[in-house]
Amino acid sequence: MVIARLVAFVIPLGLDTFAVAAALGLTGLSPRQRLRVSLVFAAFEGLTPAVGLLIGAVLGRAIGSAADYVAGGLLITYGVYVLVRAQDEGEDEGVGRMATTHGWALILLGLSVSMDELAVGFTLGLSRVPVIPALVLIAAQAFVLSQLGIRLGVRLSARARHGTERTAGVVLGLLGVWIVLDAAFR
Repeated sequence: MVIARLVAFVIPLGLDTFAVAAALGLTGLSPRQRLRVSLVFAAFEGLTPAVGLLIGAVLGRAIGSAADYVAGGLLITYGVYVLVRAQDEGEDEGVGRMATTHGWALILLGLSVSMDELAVGFTLGLSRVPVIPALVLIAAQAFVLSQLGIRLGVRLSARARHGTERTAGVVLGLLGVWIVLDAAFR
C-alpha cells in the first residue's frame, strides 16, 4: 500500500514537470542547456520535497490519525489549484527566456517548478511515506521527464501541454480522495 501511494504521488509530479519542460523545448535549447535545465529541475525537485516531507512528518506525528484526512484534503485542494493554474495560457512565455539564462534566473526557474514538490512533499510527510525512496523517485522523474519534455516540446502544441497540466491536477485531486476514503474505511 505504501509503494502504491508513493508511486501515485510521483506520477502527477512527472506530468507537471513534463509540461513545463515541453514549454522550454519550444525555445530550441542546446544540448548543454537541456542538460543544465534537467539537472536544475532534478536538484530542486529532489530537495524541495525534503523540506515538505520533514514538516509534514512532524505535523503528521503531532495530529495522529487525522493526518490522512489533512493530507487528502491538501491534495484535493492542490489538485484544484493545478487545474485553475493550467487555464492560464500566458504562462509559457517567460519560462523559455529563463531557461536560456544562467545564475539567479535559472535558480528562480528551478524554484518555480519545485513549489509543486514542496506542497506534495508536505502531504507525503503527513501520509507517512518513506522519505528516501520518495526523494529519489521525485528527482529521477524530474530529470527523465524534463529531458523527454524538452525534446518533445518542439513537437507539442500549447494545448497538449496545458492538457498534461490539467491531467496532473485531476490525478492529484483523485489521489487526495483516495487517501481520505482509505483512511475512512480502514
